Amino acid sequence: MNISIFGLGYVGCVSLGCLARNGHNVIGVDVSETKVKQINSGLPTIIEKDIDHIIREEHNRCRISATTDFDRAIKQTEVSIIAVGTPSSTTGHLNLEYIFKVAENFGHVLREKGRFHVIAIRSTVLPGTSEKFAEIVERVSGKKKNVDFAMVSNPEFLREGTAVYDYYNPPVTLIGSEHAEAADKVASLYKKLPAQVIITDVKVAELMKYVNNTFHALKVSFGNEVGNICSALGIDSHKVMEIFCADKVLNISPYYFKPGFAYGGSCLPKDLKGLQTLAHDHYVKTPLIESIDKTNELQISRAVEMIQQTKKRKLGFLGLSFKAGTDDLRNSPAVALIETLLGKGYEIAIYDKNVQLSQLTGTNKEYIDTHIPHLSRLMKAQISELMNESELIIVNNKEKEYVEILSNVEEEHPIIDMVRLPEDIRKKKNYKGINW
Repeated sequence: MNISIFGLGYVGCVSLGCLARNGHNVIGVDVSETKVKQINSGLPTIIEKDIDHIIREEHNRCRISATTDFDRAIKQTEVSIIAVGTPSSTTGHLNLEYIFKVAENFGHVLREKGRFHVIAIRSTVLPGTSEKFAEIVERVSGKKKNVDFAMVSNPEFLREGTAVYDYYNPPVTLIGSEHAEAADKVASLYKKLPAQVIITDVKVAELMKYVNNTFHALKVSFGNEVGNICSALGIDSHKVMEIFCADKVLNISPYYFKPGFAYGGSCLPKDLKGLQTLAHDHYVKTPLIESIDKTNELQISRAVEMIQQTKKRKLGFLGLSFKAGTDDLRNSPAVALIETLLGKGYEIAIYDKNVQLSQLTGTNKEYIDTHIPHLSRLMKAQISELMNESELIIVNNKEKEYVEILSNVEEEHPIIDMVRLPEDIRKKKNYKGINW
């Protein structure tokens, strides 16, 4: 099948490579000439396990390409996947400027295209967005939804750091559409995957990502509160949660039920805020959901207090991104923690090989230069440099590299652990976990 993908960020880049690997011809579309050049050079636009090999191999097979020309991409394909960003506004509502601009572009092109076209929205959007997208296309093109084109909601459930694995091993494939043939066509893209395909109403599909990620956010905060109580009582919080997670009938999934540091990333904070705003707009009181991000902020405050109690002033941070295996700094609790400590006058050094690499390749450089340029100046090129300069080590990511060096560090070198390092490190004299 000939497919175009609009947006070459995390979801777009992974979809581009994986669909091509499944035998499809895929054109990536992005306003960023840098991203387009990267794809056309056989390079990914993100730091993500295995995607570099996939992009290179499929580029060599001539199955993938990229362009800034949306007109050509739409006319040469039968299915278009929308994966552009939908960032939160300060009020929690989504900024849909980019996605509705794409809708206008589709309207202009479909006005001249005679063949039926399927538009699948993979971006995270609130219920009603697909309908509004279709209205814009109809207004600009003069064409009719479900006659000349059809809308499909196809939310993704990819975790950064394991996105390629998640693509090929999804918990479920969800498709929402009013048009049966369009739904079947999008479903056929995933026929080689093991997951159940669920075809449902459009608004149900649009809402599910928010429901899922709100529940995931809830699980992280719940696990942290249990961990903090256990810590105060001298009880092994991880043993408590291991037993809790042994119940697969009622407790569902063990993945997020792990006491530790605050959650972060582009999905959980944004989608939690989206669901809170949705409830508020409909005058529905949701006190538990409203309290989730407050618990997350308290976990960052707890880390600040732990660091202050050590009386150390020269701090070394292992990991800046919101979790291991990714360069994503959006809503990273490590960034929030470091910003707070800088304001209190601490001397800080940072080491994160993924962020360092993304600066060199340009994949995350714009975010760093725009939002946290002062932090980039604190980055160390070598982990040994950070270890030598720091009085206290704070571990934010569970990278193998960090585990190896901390396993051999002197016991007198204090460590504060946000991620539950292996037992041999936890036994060291000057080691302390955030809630165990």
